[in-house]
Amino acid sequence: MSAAPSLTLARVERHYGDKSGRVDVLRGADLVVYPGQSVALVAPSGAGKSTLLHLAGLLEKPDAGEVFIADAATSTMSDDARTALRRAHIGFVYQFHHLLPEFSAVENIALPQMIRGLAKAEAQSRARELLAYLGLAERATHRPAELSGGEQQRVAIARAVANAPAILLADEPTGNLDPRTADHVFGTLTTLVKATGLAAIIATHNMELAAQMDRRVTIRDGLVAELD
Repeated sequence: MSAAPSLTLARVERHYGDKSGRVDVLRGADLVVYPGQSVALVAPSGAGKSTLLHLAGLLEKPDAGEVFIADAATSTMSDDARTALRRAHIGFVYQFHHLLPEFSAVENIALPQMIRGLAKAEAQSRARELLAYLGLAERATHRPAELSGGEQQRVAIARAVANAPAILLADEPTGNLDPRTADHVFGTLTTLVKATGLAAIIATHNMELAAQMDRRVTIRDGLVAELD
C-alpha cells in the first residue's frame, strides 16, 4: 500500500508473572494496519487477542518491541502523552456497549466530543449525523434501556468514532448479539471503516463475519500469523 500505516506493532513482546511462573503471551509479534483496512483477529480464548488489542490501544506497554501510532513510537512516552494520543487517535468498541444509562443515544455520542472541547450544539449535531448514518436517526432521544441490543451496539460504534479517530479497536463487538443482528451490526461497522478511512482491528470468533473483512490474522505461539 502507498499510504503510511496507521498502526504498527513491531516485534512486540508481552508476558505476565515472574520467572518462576511467567506466561509469554506475545513473543515478538508484528502487525501493520493501513487506513481504510479492516483486520479480523481470530484466535481461541487465551491466545492473546485482548492483550494485543490492549497494546495496540496503548492501554498496556509492551515488555519489548514498539507500538507505532502513525509514525510515533509510543513505548517511551509518558502516561499523560499516551493517554492524550489514545484519546485523539483511537476508538474502542467492546462486547458490552458500556453506554451511560441515564443519557440518550445522542448524548452518549456527544459526551466524548464535549470532553475534547467541542461545543454542545456542534457535538450533538455530529452525533445526530452519525446516528442517521447508522440508521438510528429516529432513536436519538432514546436511552439505552429503550434500545435493542443491536441498536445499543451501533450507538457504541458511533460513540467510538465520534472524535474521528484514525484507529478502531473492537473486542468481540457482536458477541452478545443473535446471528442476524450481529451480521447487520458487523456490516455497518465495516462500511463505516471504508467510508471514514479508519484502520480497524476487530476480534471475533465468527468466521463468517471475519470473511467479510480485508484481512484475517490469528495468534500462534505468541506471533501474529496471516490466515487465508
